[in-house]
Amino acid sequence: MIFKFKQFSVDQTGCAMKINTDGVLLGALAGADKPLSILDIGTGTGVIALMLAQRFADAQIDAVEIDESAAITAGSNFKNSPFADRLTLFPASFGDFFVGHSDKKYDLIVSNPPFYINSLQSPGVKKNLAKHAGEGFFEGLIETVANHLTENGTCWLVLPIDTAELVKTLATQYQLHLQKIIKVYSFKNDEPHREILALGFDISQSEEERLVIYDSPKVYSKRYQEILKDFLTIF
Repeated sequence: MIFKFKQFSVDQTGCAMKINTDGVLLGALAGADKPLSILDIGTGTGVIALMLAQRFADAQIDAVEIDESAAITAGSNFKNSPFADRLTLFPASFGDFFVGHSDKKYDLIVSNPPFYINSLQSPGVKKNLAKHAGEGFFEGLIETVANHLTENGTCWLVLPIDTAELVKTLATQYQLHLQKIIKVYSFKNDEPHREILALGFDISQSEEERLVIYDSPKVYSKRYQEILKDFLTIF
């Protein structure tokens, strides 16, 4: 299935996790001060990396993906995009990637990581890999961010609420501070179902934002439309 954006298209063949709201929000909102180097951990279809390539014209972007078929698809999506010369796909886990790139630092690191920790496994190996984190996954992720983020860089993550609480705790252990939190709601009277976190070494007062996706069933909020108007063809 091909998903067409305004400036590029994304083939989702072979990817367990298809394009979803979490990914496109992260791709549209994640940012740093004029980033020249960006890392997308667990790129999946490559959609977040592609959105960042559209937004930051001077940035070189590395994307890692552990699932072989998803990596092949993401690599093809990169090659077929207008940003091919600035996107590099590495078929590996983030741990294995840094074995060979131990000195690399990034101005911006992003990830839409597995949703669930030690929960019931979903049917199918690919779905399990894409949706469930094993023991120590998030500590390894935060340690990696702390080791490979530039001094003034920022890491952006989109997470379920309970996982976000764990990540906030882990971040403090690695001297990463919460700089911004965006709480995502389906409707204004709902409980938040996702948090988008911005982490960095800079100690500053963290900002909090509330993002409501729908004004009513099937009617997107003005804020959601504003965030994604440069990407989604429906806006």
